[in-house]
Amino acid sequence: MIHGGDIYTNGVLKGVELIDFSSNINPLGIPESFINNINEALNNCTRYPDIKYREILKSLSDYTGVNEENFLLGNGAAEIIDLCIACFKSILIVVPSFAEYEIDGKKHGCKVEHSYLKKDDMSYDYDDILKKIPYVEALVIGNPNNPNGGIINKDKFKSILDFCEREDKTIIIDEAFIEFVGDNEKSFIKELESYKCIFIIRALTKFFGMPGIRFGYGISKNKDLLENISEKQNPWNINCFAETAVKYVLKDTKYIMNSLMWINSQKKFLTEQLKTIEFIDKVFTTNANFLLVKLKGIHCNKLYDYCLEKGLLIRKCSNYKGLNEYYVRFAIKDKSRNDILISILKNFYTDILLNL
Repeated sequence: MIHGGDIYTNGVLKGVELIDFSSNINPLGIPESFINNINEALNNCTRYPDIKYREILKSLSDYTGVNEENFLLGNGAAEIIDLCIACFKSILIVVPSFAEYEIDGKKHGCKVEHSYLKKDDMSYDYDDILKKIPYVEALVIGNPNNPNGGIINKDKFKSILDFCEREDKTIIIDEAFIEFVGDNEKSFIKELESYKCIFIIRALTKFFGMPGIRFGYGISKNKDLLENISEKQNPWNINCFAETAVKYVLKDTKYIMNSLMWINSQKKFLTEQLKTIEFIDKVFTTNANFLLVKLKGIHCNKLYDYCLEKGLLIRKCSNYKGLNEYYVRFAIKDKSRNDILISILKNFYTDILLNL
């Protein structure tokens, strides 16, 4: 399993309803601001979208405070990641991380190097990044990172920023989960003013709970890079439903505040509950809406199969570079579903471990 969220193989296509703890999507669901204006999208189906996407660019500019000319629009963050990586002959990926970075790098013939997170706390090894980055054209790093939810320490990262700016390197920062942090200062939006080397990637997928809309965007002051990526894109790559979503959900302050209240309470709750499970060795600190867990003597396949039997889909992390078969990841859901997860994990200990 390369990605989480495949409810089709073991669920939908078999007529089985699963609770998906493998997919890191806001459990509050689709914002009402989109639902209430969906007729606008339906009416727009009869004509081509604005090929210059002026309303989208204004909405993004209002939301981030960045000028409209510094945006690049994509059919999901995946398109932006793919086309951006295609612009380079060599990349350094901080791992473990989102598998698509390496898949895209290899697809486009890039030389791929790795910098590993520190094993004890899954923090970034800034010295290692700085040591390796002279030998590549671009760095790919998550903020927060997937699968552990770590964020970049800006003070420790500054030497890397300065080096890349001076040496004409690019830093691709994936901020797909940044809204869950609840602190705009943790984003690198403000650093765009001083650093042309930064290329930020975001999407509506995670925080706004709309993976099916397929809308992502890149932000940078590097006009040459923006043009290079744009030349690789097809026209009308954003559909009218994504247009309408961007127009309304970014201004949906009620949804945004409710989402932050939910993540702050349930992140703490689920972390504390997981720490009481006997076969869980470590729960890593997260700034996102998921928790990376190290198991104690339990193969991830065994726990995965047991949870699947009970109607839960969890994320095995054995295919993440730098992790092994003793790591799993749980999305943070609402209280009722988090309770179900904890109950099933406790039953696993009773049903399986005590009967060995």
